[in-house]
Amino acid sequence: MRIPILKLHHYLLVSIQIELDDQTAINFQEDLLDKIHKSGATGVVIDLTSVDMIDSFIAKVLGDVVSMSDLMGAKVVLTGIQPAVAVTLIDLGIHLQNVPTALDLEQGLIKLRQELEE
Repeated sequence: MRIPILKLHHYLLVSIQIELDDQTAINFQEDLLDKIHKSGATGVVIDLTSVDMIDSFIAKVLGDVVSMSDLMGAKVVLTGIQPAVAVTLIDLGIHLQNVPTALDLEQGLIKLRQELEE
């Protein structure tokens, strides 16, 4: 199963609406990096509102996606992080200190614009 990645101007929008398994997470990572490369996107908003729980592998892939996107020149904003997901990320030592977050997709787009203007 693939996670849709939408392009809006110079940004990519991702809303994860399915339960993530290991293969889906790997496919998402590859698809997102490929889309950043081909589109020249400068920013990515990843909406996690529908993601209730993650395991250690998914948490690592998410952290890697953020780091890899940054290496490719695309700033990532995470939105809609559920409490259980936040706890899991911290418990696993995946600290996303330099990653902006927002409550929802709309606020995430605003935050991304602010981050890229600086």
